Amino acid sequence: MASTSTPLTLPVLPLDDEVVLPGMVVPLDLNDTDVRAAVEAAQAAARSSGDSKPKVLLVPRIDGTYANTGVLGTVEQVGRLADGDPGALIRGRGRVRIGAGTNGPGAALWVEGLTLEETLPDPLPGSVTELVTEYKALATNWLKKRGAWQVVDRVQQIDDVSALADNSGYSPFLSTDQKVELLETADPVARLKLATAQLREHLAEQDVAETIAKDVQEGVDKQQREFLLRRQLDAVRKELRDLNGEQEGEESDDYRARVEAADLPEHVRTAALKEVDKLERSSDQSPEGSWIRTWLDTVLELPWNERTEDAYDIQGARSVLDAEHFGLDDVKERITEYLAVRKRRADRGLGVVGGRRGGAVLALVGPPGVGKTSLGESVAHAMGRKFVRVALGGVRDEAEIRGHRRTYVGALPGRIVRAVKEAGSMNPVVLLDEIDKVGSDFRGDPAAALLEVLDPAQNHTFRDHYLEVELDLSDVVFLATANVLEAIPEALLDRMELVRLDGYTEDEKVVIARDHLVPRQLDRAGLAEDEVVIGEDALRKLAGEYTREAGVRNLERAVTRVLRKVAAQHELGERELPFTVGEDDLRALVGRPHHVPESAQDPAERRTAVPGVATGLAVTGAGGDVLFVEASLADPETGAAGLTLTGQLGDVMKESAQIALSFLRSHGAELELPVADLKERGVHIHFPAGAVPKDGPSAGVTMTTALASLLSGRQVRTDVAMTGEVSLTGRVLPIGGVKQKLLAAHRAGITTVIIPKRNEPDLDDVPAEVLDKLDVHPVTDVRQVLELALAPASADLEVPVAA
Repeated sequence: MASTSTPLTLPVLPLDDEVVLPGMVVPLDLNDTDVRAAVEAAQAAARSSGDSKPKVLLVPRIDGTYANTGVLGTVEQVGRLADGDPGALIRGRGRVRIGAGTNGPGAALWVEGLTLEETLPDPLPGSVTELVTEYKALATNWLKKRGAWQVVDRVQQIDDVSALADNSGYSPFLSTDQKVELLETADPVARLKLATAQLREHLAEQDVAETIAKDVQEGVDKQQREFLLRRQLDAVRKELRDLNGEQEGEESDDYRARVEAADLPEHVRTAALKEVDKLERSSDQSPEGSWIRTWLDTVLELPWNERTEDAYDIQGARSVLDAEHFGLDDVKERITEYLAVRKRRADRGLGVVGGRRGGAVLALVGPPGVGKTSLGESVAHAMGRKFVRVALGGVRDEAEIRGHRRTYVGALPGRIVRAVKEAGSMNPVVLLDEIDKVGSDFRGDPAAALLEVLDPAQNHTFRDHYLEVELDLSDVVFLATANVLEAIPEALLDRMELVRLDGYTEDEKVVIARDHLVPRQLDRAGLAEDEVVIGEDALRKLAGEYTREAGVRNLERAVTRVLRKVAAQHELGERELPFTVGEDDLRALVGRPHHVPESAQDPAERRTAVPGVATGLAVTGAGGDVLFVEASLADPETGAAGLTLTGQLGDVMKESAQIALSFLRSHGAELELPVADLKERGVHIHFPAGAVPKDGPSAGVTMTTALASLLSGRQVRTDVAMTGEVSLTGRVLPIGGVKQKLLAAHRAGITTVIIPKRNEPDLDDVPAEVLDKLDVHPVTDVRQVLELALAPASADLEVPVAA
């Protein structure tokens, strides 16, 4: 590629915010002072030099600054423009590098310059030819979209690379800066590459713009079509109303009339009328209209001022509770107290005090199957109120309690509001079932949302996220049920009155089975009461030996199995009805017992028949249970020392084992135990049922007794069970769950129970019939435990069987 240059002296014709490239022909207005001065100066110079066409230097002037490169232009014609103003037609000829200013005729600015002429080799390289082809294809595509077919032919006829690149100066989409960049690029190939890139970028932007415009147009067309169809639908409806003689009315007018006619609190009425105003202003196509209508329907369906009258027959209410549930005296007394207080407040006109009514929040905590859930319906029946159950097991979303914001699609009020709506009154009995199974995740903590619901000081102004109006829950009786007390958050538990249901005694189970379970299962089995009778001896054996639980669910299943078996045998012709099921018939009907008490087993087969095994008591999620502790010493020849613990124990229980071992090591001489064995031989303590996690300090005395039995060679009495935390000094410290543990000992056939002295007040909660059958020994020191639990050294290995 070669370049040549020729010096020139030319008058400057400034172009404000415009750019002219070589090959372009542009008209200029001579009313502009600078343009007129440059043209007149060029004409004077042409006359003096004899040139046929005056020459000017076209220079872009951007924001008052001249470019470094201009275009040599010739004045082709001077005359009138299309609007009648004087003008000149100027053709760009070539690039000129601007130099220093100089003198010349006329009032124009004269400068010196050098022409910039680039020549390309012939033939053109292959890469340049491909570039020319690409530019022409892009330019043709753009011109066809604008319908400029004549210009397409002219562009296709241009073969010169420099002229083809400068032809892009006509492009209206190029900015002034982009045209200046083309002007100042002297190399034709580089200039064509730049023009190609600019044109390619513009076409890409144009494709995106066309796609957006098409989508917008389609949306507009759809809205117009929907609008037209809705207008046609309105016209059809109007014709139908006229045909049927119906009065025309707007939907919003209907909602306004419903709100004004409804018995709503004043603040709710105000909020509802505001929403009706919004509905009247919204269009049929607006999604907000459907949200408002759903909200208004929900508000109008709520029983804002509907309340059922409480049954103030206190004795009658207690009779209903006694008839439907046996036992559970704590809950029955609390409901009776609540009704008595409500009656007193109603008699004195104190139904509402401080904006709050007399609701109640009770937490029923106990093992499965003791009747917590069914008790809620009995409470509602006794009080004469509506009953609603809200299952909270597995709920993890806070919006399930407080509701969703109305901005969300498919928003609904929370479960509390829906429960009140379902009940149809503002004072139902709401059972919050399995409140200890509530979870939490990134969607929030439902237990935290329940704090306001269950707080008597706050729930009279409960605000659901969906309703956004205050809802009075102070007259609702909330009954929450749970199996594990520790799983309930402390702040939530603090707002509820705790009532423990620790399970039934064997006598209570027999009565429940006789009065409730058997009649219900007879109906389900299609048997009449006089066809099959289950004797009390059979029920007692089912409760004591075929099932071992705090509740009565498995007992009911056992009763169901007995009745199914009798019904099947009768249909097969193997048994005649009526039939009385006795204790001796159970084995043939339901198989052998699964839970035989230790005291009823052969002395040689009992777990405590060898030294080192003691019976403890524990509390599980299913109530109380009996726990055995086994201890052994390693052979001194193995060299194993230290303490080994197995049975999936928690940290607290492991520490209790260390404490028990340390106490015996330090007080072994006093207790006449061979403590040398504890130092030289490894100690292994095992808790059977190794798949079940265990923890807590209450097995301290049991482990101490097992180790003492192992070292002394004295067996632990089979009829003795114990519970209590042990300290390093041998003190027996208080524990929890005394009632559940004593019930478990009674079910297992234990007759003697050792508990901490400081737990003696808890015996008041244990049923009297259980205490009558147990010999309970409150103790303060481990030495007392060993005296009571270990059989005498000279005694025969057979332990007397308890009656």
